[in-house]
Amino acid sequence: MKIGSIAFLAGLAVAVIGGFINVSWFPLLLVVIGLVVGLLNVAGSETKGFLIACIAFLMASTAIYPLEQALNSFAGLGTIIGSIMHNIGYMVGAATLIVAIKALFEMSKD
Repeated sequence: MKIGSIAFLAGLAVAVIGGFINVSWFPLLLVVIGLVVGLLNVAGSETKGFLIACIAFLMASTAIYPLEQALNSFAGLGTIIGSIMHNIGYMVGAATLIVAIKALFEMSKD
């Protein structure tokens, strides 16, 4: 396994754990993991698909509020799912930033 793949899986684990417990430095850790994923995991032909998937995820995570409210009647499940989605968003947002900057540099070379 590559470091970028391990970082991505570790980020998902941290995001899920952060949905259940509130640790103040988890968002910073997820941003750092996202930067690593963006630098090491996405290159070349994967860039366009990755950016589209990230945009779709980030849009979906902002629209999750009604689902959170509906699921809160089940022992606060909506809050947990919302926290997990926001935590993943920290990682995905940072990775998207790096991959987008790399794509802009590649386009400017032409």
